[in-house]
Amino acid sequence: MKKQKINDQGRREVIKGIGALSALAVSGWGFPAIAQNTPIKIGILAPRAGIAGTIGECGLRGAMFAADKINKSGGIGGRKVELVIEEETNAKDTTERFRKLVLQDKVDCVQGLVSSGVSLALGPTVEEMQTITIYWDGTTQDGVRETIPKPKYLFRSTDNECEAVMASLIAIKQYKGKFATIAGINPDYSYGRNNWAAFQALLKRFNIEHKVVAEQWPKVGTMELSGQIAALKAAKPDLIFSSLLFADLPVFMQNASAAGLGNGDVKYVLPAAGFQHTLMKKEFTPEGMVFGHNTMYFDLPNASPLQKEFVAMYYDKYKDYPNWEADRAYFAMQVYKAGVEKALKANGGKWPDKEQIAAAMEGVQVQSLGGPGLMRKDHIAEQTFYQGLTTHKNKYDFVTINPVDKKFSDQLQKPPGMDFWQWIDTANITL
Repeated sequence: MKKQKINDQGRREVIKGIGALSALAVSGWGFPAIAQNTPIKIGILAPRAGIAGTIGECGLRGAMFAADKINKSGGIGGRKVELVIEEETNAKDTTERFRKLVLQDKVDCVQGLVSSGVSLALGPTVEEMQTITIYWDGTTQDGVRETIPKPKYLFRSTDNECEAVMASLIAIKQYKGKFATIAGINPDYSYGRNNWAAFQALLKRFNIEHKVVAEQWPKVGTMELSGQIAALKAAKPDLIFSSLLFADLPVFMQNASAAGLGNGDVKYVLPAAGFQHTLMKKEFTPEGMVFGHNTMYFDLPNASPLQKEFVAMYYDKYKDYPNWEADRAYFAMQVYKAGVEKALKANGGKWPDKEQIAAAMEGVQVQSLGGPGLMRKDHIAEQTFYQGLTTHKNKYDFVTINPVDKKFSDQLQKPPGMDFWQWIDTANITL
């Protein structure tokens, strides 16, 4: 009970802080005229092709939406925002493009990245080149624990394992007593392995007896999954946990359904399915699955006017519905804006340097598409998460969720300075 009071107070403080920033924006407090004709250049690194292409495009659209709204309201500190877009691919080439953005394009800030592997590799270069960089995604425990434990210029997303923790808690609450054997099919890199380990750790934490009967580790982006599906079917699990999240996820579900793994006898836990939500068609995606939408659920009842505006714009322009990467991109832009303007005020109206901006970004509170969020002093984001059980009762040809479970990430990720696995074992985690 005490923990819940602390969390509730924390969320109230976030909302209060957002109101203060909004008041500042309309208070008439002036910005320095010297910089108003010089745009702020923000570099964007996003995947544009391949299995993560649609995710990167959605994030880019969120960034463009944020930049447009910022510019229409006067820019950042009176300066317009200009986006300089490069592609995220492999770690080597993405690092070179990062260097180009900094050295040739002279950007003030870099935002983006989806891949955990790329973000992990890029981190040291961010600090070396002393460039404020805000990751949209790709913050696994390996990246947090093993490299740059105290970054100065690098700001990360919420821990990737937040969605696994939330999905695990929902699964335990909804499926307790309904499964004894479990299987996993997860991408063979840190994200997939950490999520699968987190699920099992939470089953142990809540004394859920279970037996692992199969573990499948396809390489990221593997589209031929017949062997893995055959192995899962032969193992006859009561529950399948999968953190597949790219174009391989709907392919897996379609083929699993055809093989008889989606007929309702098997429970599914899909913490990151929201990346592919419009491709998760009703014909092969059963009801009652745990389905994660991360930091934005496009069909949220009583969504904010900001989210409604964005979703309406998105469908009107792209004839699709956005996933959470758009929210992550919008959040990154707002965190940078809030940090610049906070530093500008603290500097008496004189334009701040990058060290002052980076320091000011610590603790800023913003309103994102999916709800309130903040950037912690250890450079890890806190945001609002959404998950639930799938339903076919909607106007779409794909599944949505009902009811919608909503949690702030302070209930889903470790506090500053604590080991993730120790936190799972000792934290006051409630279902």
